[in-house]
Amino acid sequence: HVQLVESGGGSVQAGDSLNISCTALGYTASGICMGWFRQGSGKEREGIVYIDSDGVTSVADSVKGRFTISKDNAKNILNLQMNSLLPEDTAKYYCAAGRMNPRYCNVGVARTGNFGYWGRGTQVTVS
Repeated sequence: HVQLVESGGGSVQAGDSLNISCTALGYTASGICMGWFRQGSGKEREGIVYIDSDGVTSVADSVKGRFTISKDNAKNILNLQMNSLLPEDTAKYYCAAGRMNPRYCNVGVARTGNFGYWGRGTQVTVS
């Protein structure tokens, strides 16, 4: 059973950087796709960055060049480095994990229903 706990959210100014983390308990790297989703007020939850068990990443166009996902397998920590933040990045950010073939660990393919494990989320507010 995998448990995911996010940390590091907060309120920042536009243009600032912020790093949020997700600690995974009971996690095994093999066959797991991990990702960051976000859900703004009145919006659907969207996947923005994923990383597969081989470390290959997939990034949504909306955050490409600004957000970077990384994974520390030794510590079971997933990080999201967010640079040049915009007000439209304001959302609750969720860490997620799901067992899938690495070819499906792509923001254009895997959706919320493909991820079986979720954290409770951390709020990021950009003003």
